[in-house]
Amino acid sequence: MKGPLDGRVAVVTGASMGVGRGIAVGLGEAGASVYLLGRTPATLSSAAGDVTAAGGTAFPVVCDLRDDEQVADAFTQVVDGAGRIDILVNNAMGVVPYDLMFSKTPFWDYPASAWDELIDVGVRSHFVAAQHAARTMIRQRSGLIVNISSRGAQSRFAILPYGVGKTALDRMTADMAQDLEPFGVTVVSYWPPPTATERMRESAGPEDNPSNWSMPVFNGRVIAALAAAGDLQTRSGSVLVSRELAAELGVEDPRAERR
Repeated sequence: MKGPLDGRVAVVTGASMGVGRGIAVGLGEAGASVYLLGRTPATLSSAAGDVTAAGGTAFPVVCDLRDDEQVADAFTQVVDGAGRIDILVNNAMGVVPYDLMFSKTPFWDYPASAWDELIDVGVRSHFVAAQHAARTMIRQRSGLIVNISSRGAQSRFAILPYGVGKTALDRMTADMAQDLEPFGVTVVSYWPPPTATERMRESAGPEDNPSNWSMPVFNGRVIAALAAAGDLQTRSGSVLVSRELAAELGVEDPRAERR
């Protein structure tokens, strides 16, 4: 049975776990060939297995997104293997312990390395990956770049570098859209809902209500529906809120269960 993204080629960064893994699965089950980029071979292979189990075609590519040469090699591998890139989802983010990330610790009391993790990985790697994808998409005169941001761009709920990074992503999206508009390439920011990732479940406390969290694959299904829609250019440069977009596109929101 053909899916809405049959014949499309997608690249998902930070695809080993969490939201990125769910996005890869959602794109795969819609028929896309998915290149999963991540730096941990074991979890990357497991994620690729999930894509295959969902009926998709998966190509795991081990890549440290901090390393520009590795990123360039990864995108060369995609283009040499598939001949095109239709969708890029920039999801990679550095790792900061959850007990710090969502604490009320003032900025002067946490290590400067938190900035490096959340800005160098969470913003710079998106920029570099988008550069590579854009060059291919411009030649095609088509393509969709999705930068995974969050409502942290608008209101504070995590440590300072997190909000700075997400605000930067939304501005980067708007400016990229201006440069790409003449070539028919769309770029959007996407705000996921609270999502039942591995780390979220591990850090859940008694005050948390997982039944309000979406499953990771929900984000993939929403992005797949977006990619299949016919009005992409009208959205370019905008911030798309997951559950609002899902309601518009008719995507069901599977919720997590208490454990």
